[in-house]
Amino acid sequence: MVGRLSFRPRQPVETAGRTGYLDFTGSDGERLGRAYVPPVEDARPMRLVVLLHGAGGEPGRVLHLLLPFADQHRLLLLAPKSQLPSWDVIHGSYGPDVRRIDQLLEDVTTAYPVSGLAVGGFSDGASYALSLGIGNGDIFDSVMAFSPGFSAAQVKHGEPRFFISHGTSDPVLPIDVCSRRIVPELENSGYDVTYKEFDGGHTAPRYITREAADWLTGVRPPR
Repeated sequence: MVGRLSFRPRQPVETAGRTGYLDFTGSDGERLGRAYVPPVEDARPMRLVVLLHGAGGEPGRVLHLLLPFADQHRLLLLAPKSQLPSWDVIHGSYGPDVRRIDQLLEDVTTAYPVSGLAVGGFSDGASYALSLGIGNGDIFDSVMAFSPGFSAAQVKHGEPRFFISHGTSDPVLPIDVCSRRIVPELENSGYDVTYKEFDGGHTAPRYITREAADWLTGVRPPR
């Protein structure tokens, strides 16, 4: 596999399921992921954001990247769980996690009115978000990568835009060999990239994730 999703966006459904936290499990009880659905007062579509956890992380934790802004911006947050401690391509090749994300996207878009898809993540999840975003830019219109290490995209489709952030003192994924290399490569490939460096380590500060949420939904920052 080259990291291509088989999922394709559908026409928004007219009604929505329950709101709040949703847990997804397999037939054997395996945890597949978690979602947060903001209060749905009408049938207007929500923006769907796939959020990918870091190595050894959990779906519930990565949801908190954008959870404080989900209700305000009508963001339906979907956090898959990698089959292994990190994402498939980081362990060698694309496969089970791509199929899992495919299935979760089908499940969510069948039950909720969705228009517009983005993918984001932190650390290894940010690297995976870059990889999937470049390879599936005809599905995801936006990519958010908080402290990424690399991109493993094997194909390019579409023209997604990118929001990338990185701490200048990151001891885990040093900025000089990570984002300061990734961002110019994306720009040289013609992508629209918003890049934020901040004083700090391997983290995603609240003010950075707020900027990302505003960027995603077209809200202009205050002057």
